[in-house]
Amino acid sequence: MRDAGFGALAGLAGGLVFGTVMARIGFLPTVAGIVRTDSPAMGLAVHLLIAAILGGVFGVLVARQQELLFWGLAYGVLWWFLGPLTLLPILLGEPVAWNVAAARDLVPSLLGHLAYGAATAAALALLAREQRRPGPGLLVRASLAGLLASPLLGLGWSGPVVGVLAGASYAVVFGDPREGSGPVLIRGVAFGFVWWVLAAATLSPLLDGRGLAWSAAAVRTAVAELPAYVLLGAVMALLICWLGGLSRAVFSDDVRDALERRLAAGGRVISLWHGVAAGLTGGALFTGVMVTVGFLPTVASLVGSGSAAVGLVLHLLISQVVGVTYALFFRRRSFDAASGIGWGVSYGLLWWILGNLTLLPVLLGAGPRWSAAELAESFPSLVGHLAYGAALGLVYQRLEARVSPWHLTRSQAAAARATARQEQTLSAAPALWSLVACVALLVPVLVA
Repeated sequence: MRDAGFGALAGLAGGLVFGTVMARIGFLPTVAGIVRTDSPAMGLAVHLLIAAILGGVFGVLVARQQELLFWGLAYGVLWWFLGPLTLLPILLGEPVAWNVAAARDLVPSLLGHLAYGAATAAALALLAREQRRPGPGLLVRASLAGLLASPLLGLGWSGPVVGVLAGASYAVVFGDPREGSGPVLIRGVAFGFVWWVLAAATLSPLLDGRGLAWSAAAVRTAVAELPAYVLLGAVMALLICWLGGLSRAVFSDDVRDALERRLAAGGRVISLWHGVAAGLTGGALFTGVMVTVGFLPTVASLVGSGSAAVGLVLHLLISQVVGVTYALFFRRRSFDAASGIGWGVSYGLLWWILGNLTLLPVLLGAGPRWSAAELAESFPSLVGHLAYGAALGLVYQRLEARVSPWHLTRSQAAAARATARQEQTLSAAPALWSLVACVALLVPVLVA
């Protein structure tokens, strides 16, 4: 009851934020239609009641979770699918329209649900959690990381300002989580998406005097900045992690830090071979998509050829290289099939943006393919990258599970893996996988 009560109060706070948005976009009369009226005041009352109920459910669901932001965002997206796309039409006596056109018309509601989820998570953290203040060293390190990553945005003088603010907010929200480079990288991808919604889709038009530009057309224009913000978040989070590791290596006298570094080094060669095998498996699966859309000659043009056979060989080589990087980043971070697929799919989305949309066109002498039209054209490649990532993560997890860490017996390794799996379940990792999957599903809607 305590968790539900705090969740209901947090839901009211999130509902007030979302209600302000709904009033501006004129959606409250539609909500009032649930009780057979078109009064905006009644619509706001119904909306706040629903927000409190959903907040109570959220409070119960996340009672044991260590982080709330990504759980709140994933919860908001879930209720966008369940609410305006599904339950609201049914309650209004209208047919459910599960298509891109209907979802595109509800893009303002999608951003509002994201705001609701974030505000509810923040309010619940303030109400029910002990607050941890980041130290000045972490704030400086995170701000420096954001500053170094800011050229990716291409915003001129305002880019460093956004980068510093993004880095400082990362430190305030997450503190200094002691996790590997891979999970940190995916956390940065999701945080970059959050900052795209906040900065590119919301604050930028407000500062330009355009108001709250959450229409489908405005969001389609802003989506050209989404890859830059995703890469900003990924690079920034990775730099924060690495700078923290460097700081501990130089200044820490805790013997546990030295032991952790020695354990991390054990068995790395075997892990790299696992990455090669997993990358080759994912690449073979991805080949079907590339053959279907006729993309292999484009890959072959990297070495001045137009042959599909040369493109296939080059594609499989690249797949193995990406598999090796996955092994470096995610070693001992997937403890079952679900976590392997979760990390793999998330890594596949990152490589769709980094590889297909950025590095490939740059290596071919063009600029990054970040416009809405180019993102829409690259959607088959997104599907292939997600399939590649799923196979990569699953195969790597299965191979890694067959090898016990060098310092543990088989029974000890099983117990350690079970403990780590439980800790990961209580972290933000499942919410990260869910949110990244939602971002991938929303690409056709955002660029429609």
